[in-house]
Amino acid sequence: MSETGGVLSAVEVARVVDRAHRESWSTVLASVVRLTRDLDQAEDCTQDAFVQALRTWPDGIPANPGGWLTTVARRLALDGFRRETNLRRKLPLLVEDPVAPGDEEQPTDPLRLVFTCCHPALARDSQVALTLRLICGLTTREVAAVLLISESTAAARITRAKKKIAAAGIPYRIPADHELPTRLDVVLTVVHLVYTAGHVAAGPELRRTDLTGRAVELARMLVRLMPDEPEPQALLGLLLMTEARGDARVSEDGELVLLADQDRSRWDPRLLAEGVSRATAALHRGQGRFVLQAAVAGLHVTAPSWERTDWTQVVRMYDAMMLSWPTPIVALNRAAAHSLVPGADLEAALAELDALSKETALASYAYLPAARADVLVRLGRTDEAADAYETAITLTANETERRFLTHRLATLTA
Repeated sequence: MSETGGVLSAVEVARVVDRAHRESWSTVLASVVRLTRDLDQAEDCTQDAFVQALRTWPDGIPANPGGWLTTVARRLALDGFRRETNLRRKLPLLVEDPVAPGDEEQPTDPLRLVFTCCHPALARDSQVALTLRLICGLTTREVAAVLLISESTAAARITRAKKKIAAAGIPYRIPADHELPTRLDVVLTVVHLVYTAGHVAAGPELRRTDLTGRAVELARMLVRLMPDEPEPQALLGLLLMTEARGDARVSEDGELVLLADQDRSRWDPRLLAEGVSRATAALHRGQGRFVLQAAVAGLHVTAPSWERTDWTQVVRMYDAMMLSWPTPIVALNRAAAHSLVPGADLEAALAELDALSKETALASYAYLPAARADVLVRLGRTDEAADAYETAITLTANETERRFLTHRLATLTA
């Protein structure tokens, strides 16, 4: 009901349903998947439950929206079973021990779904796309934006992955202990991408805490599942250190604040302490790519100030990363860090960035022209910097970032 006791307006209900979608999509879907073993059917039932919420919640919002949605989605799935004249035509497509119809969702259901989506029978690019779609509830367009691919390519990857899961009878379960090491890297990658999708979200808000929170939850589950592995510890440390800076990334008037200008007293000391502790422990036990990324984050958050950051050491971390994980984005981060080393050759740093402009994976990546613009400003080449900012503005999908870049451009051309 509304605050005045009347029926809620369509706008108010849509806002509540949207929040429930952000907070509960993956939990509801994972619970229905465990019942149906059919990804398409589970997704349809989950979507229908949200449609029913739009129709019925004007008369009153349930006390537990996520629980209401799970109950309705599972009931829709059971109704679908009952309508079948021959249940044998609906044999599970995901293999697991039978589950009683009234069985409630389990806390590890989202992690089960991640491992299912990341099964080695699926192509790596399909694993990531499907997980972003099912775990995050991202639209195909949003999945494409996160992965820097076209919308049609994202749709094709998701469809292929679902068909493969159905055809191969891929199990809906957390792998056995002996299977975990070979399955871990892609799951860590996907959890990190889930966080990235929320850290800088497509749309008006800078971040989506439902996505970043879900990624942190999944990382904690992975640490509990594999407590002696350094990479899950490192990923959790990385996410916690990044999450600790969340409030400081936006000013009181809703504008983006870069790390260089953040008020460090606004960083969450509890998250920061845990993140640094986990990253340090992981660094003592391994040198994987998430260990190195966590080390970079640690160098940033433990520096007394932006100016006193050990940029030489940051570049060394990226150099090590390039040996084991030579991706265009790592190369971009390395080049940007290199430009900030005291006494750095800015022309050489710009040349590194210009060379990366030929990388197909960075063709629609706003941070590349933004990084070029920053270096060009420091070189005094303002006309070229303005062009680079204009390119970055056209590529960013986040309105808060777009306003920030527009302001930078206006400052140059004033």
